[in-house]
Amino acid sequence: MKREMRRQDRKVTDPALIEACMKESICLHVGFNDEGEVYILPVNFGYVIEDGRYTLYFHGASAGRKYDLAKNSPAVGIEMESRLVGVTADKACNFSQDFLSIIGNGVCSIVEDENEKVKGLTALMTKISGRSDWEFPEAMLKNTTVFKVEVTELSCKEHVS
Repeated sequence: MKREMRRQDRKVTDPALIEACMKESICLHVGFNDEGEVYILPVNFGYVIEDGRYTLYFHGASAGRKYDLAKNSPAVGIEMESRLVGVTADKACNFSQDFLSIIGNGVCSIVEDENEKVKGLTALMTKISGRSDWEFPEAMLKNTTVFKVEVTELSCKEHVS
């Protein structure tokens, strides 16, 4: 059952603002379902937007819990945020926080194609460094696992005091 955002006044639909959140976010949180237990990972990430579809890339080891879950339980939840600013008040319950955030769902998989590995790693390095002219030696490509999340549902929310 898809639920609507409660605070429609904070809903963001502008693709430029959604991309700004992705660009400014320092960390992507990826949540896997591991036999009824939620396993959430903070990861460095890159992204590609093509034809209005979002694909997120991150890397890791070719073994372990994340790797196994990507292969066997690929449905994931995602979350990222930027523009975090604490807002103080005279009353305790009136404290708040300004933010721009994204939550969503997607399908996580392991990238096998070398050209797509380069694409994903380039997206990640571009986001982290601001440069897109990276070269990836063949040995590094062979020994690096690149994960991708094809976003199937996304909502963006902004709160500004």
